[in-house]
Amino acid sequence: MKRCSDDGEIDGVIDPLSPFSSFPSLLSSRSVNHVMERVMARHYDFDLTYITERIISVFFLPHLEEQCYRGNLQEVAAMLKSKHQDKFLLLNLSEKRHDITRLSPKVEDFGWPDLHAPPLDKICAMCKVMETWLTSDPSNVIVLHCKGNTGKMGVIVGAYMHYSKISAGADQALTTLAMRKFCEDKVSSSLQPSQNRYMYYFGGLLSGAIKMNSSPLYLHHVLIPSLPNFQAARGGQCPTVQCDVVHFNVKSVLKLCVTLEPALLLKGDIMVKCYHRRPRGSEREVVFRLQFHTCTVHGAQLWFGKGELDLACADDRFPPDAMVEFIFSYGPEKMKGTERERNDPSVTVDCNTSDPVMRWDSYENFNLHHQDSTEGKGETHTHTHRKSGVS
Repeated sequence: MKRCSDDGEIDGVIDPLSPFSSFPSLLSSRSVNHVMERVMARHYDFDLTYITERIISVFFLPHLEEQCYRGNLQEVAAMLKSKHQDKFLLLNLSEKRHDITRLSPKVEDFGWPDLHAPPLDKICAMCKVMETWLTSDPSNVIVLHCKGNTGKMGVIVGAYMHYSKISAGADQALTTLAMRKFCEDKVSSSLQPSQNRYMYYFGGLLSGAIKMNSSPLYLHHVLIPSLPNFQAARGGQCPTVQCDVVHFNVKSVLKLCVTLEPALLLKGDIMVKCYHRRPRGSEREVVFRLQFHTCTVHGAQLWFGKGELDLACADDRFPPDAMVEFIFSYGPEKMKGTERERNDPSVTVDCNTSDPVMRWDSYENFNLHHQDSTEGKGETHTHTHRKSGVS
């Protein structure tokens, strides 16, 4: 393992017990005991784990300084080449970078924003790439690279654990056990509810436990019986619920019912985000976020409890019985029997809004540019999220 010293230089000692013990190092001039004392006292800037003999994770802390990160990338690449020559394929789960491509010519970019679930088709694509590479040569290994939250690692490892069961061989049981242990020990506490939901979707669709719904859905109502008061001392809150091209503003109400007329067509991966607009107007705080896929929805209603809402699941301001409910139909016609579900007078519905407060962290353009393309210029990258259909 490596770390940067306070002066920005790379501290170059490698754990002699690691798989890279044959890598040239400074060990020849130091006693093993002295080296081990330094290793035990060290705070690592990255974590390299052999999940299985052929699947490796390389995780970097999200706020690691750029110079330190680049130095560590070079060291990791040298280690991998020393151990596996040109037999490793790197799957980048974070933003695209030129230096990753330069250090390893075999790179597949599958990045998506931190703390989110990737689109369902992207999960499938990653698993297919992993299987193709691993089955093409018994010496091939997969390297999963991530800079940010470890939940991303959990999503792809958990998904591949389900995927690999389809073509399970005699040794698959041990491989599955190793992947499950990695998820439980390393990443389970970092997973957001939506990330867990998408792993459940993927496993259920593969096994047949979830039947696929290919019909589009029309969203008629969003019901949130209880919202926390984010600004009690200043006369209430102004939450906004965002669903791609529609957002709803609410003033001074702790119970929310939103009726969409006409109904909103949904198909594919969906992300719904509720945020609190701060008094200054140009700032906001996310209240909760959730993601789901319409192919898993059967019936006219869909509920999400507090434990199923990203961010809100760990927010004490939400009561234990907090819930978000969606009411759908398979056609745009007004639903019968829902006349009581009407917008509160304080609710406004705006379509095709260009409000920058709502749009600034969408991630439609997440991977259009390389993260290191403006080296040292401090450019802020726009993260826009539009999956298939509405997000």
